[in-house]
Amino acid sequence: MKMLAIPLVAVALAAGADQAQTPAAIEESGLRQLLTIRRVYVDRLTGGDTAAQMRDILISSMEGAKLFVLTENQERADAVLRGAAEDLVFTEVHTSSDSINAHANVGTGRSSSTSRAQSAGISLGENESDHSAERRHEALAAVRLVNKEGDVIWSTTQESLGAKFHGASADVAAKITAKLKEDFDKARKLR
Repeated sequence: MKMLAIPLVAVALAAGADQAQTPAAIEESGLRQLLTIRRVYVDRLTGGDTAAQMRDILISSMEGAKLFVLTENQERADAVLRGAAEDLVFTEVHTSSDSINAHANVGTGRSSSTSRAQSAGISLGENESDHSAERRHEALAAVRLVNKEGDVIWSTTQESLGAKFHGASADVAAKITAKLKEDFDKARKLR
């Protein structure tokens, strides 16, 4: 009976060790895996027609960072960048209306041989309305790096209304690349 108890305790301890991973330990593990990636394939992004454009802009931005070799052959890749993206152009309409009005009337009247009548009146009014339509541009992307085993080792979600010198999609791609570079630098410091 003692021999059966020892393997059961070992199994319970091993199961508990897997559950005891802290978020910091999981993040550190993902960061360390970033350092093992040499080639990345950027998969098609879901999200409609604009997602294909976002993919191309993202590839260009990541290529400029020189963190990985980007490949068009998924079989050769150490990791795959997957996700969804949307680039929306819409019109934002604002309408407001203010109004102030005041009316007052006072009157007396008499009808006889001597007729007397008095009357007074005041009327004020002001109306103001404003209508504006503004064309807006917004881009959003949620991406993740997945290793060959199917584990997500890195992810981010970025959004933009456009930047000073480039559009919303290019800004989102730049933010994704910047976050990846930042996390890659964190991983290098763990060595």
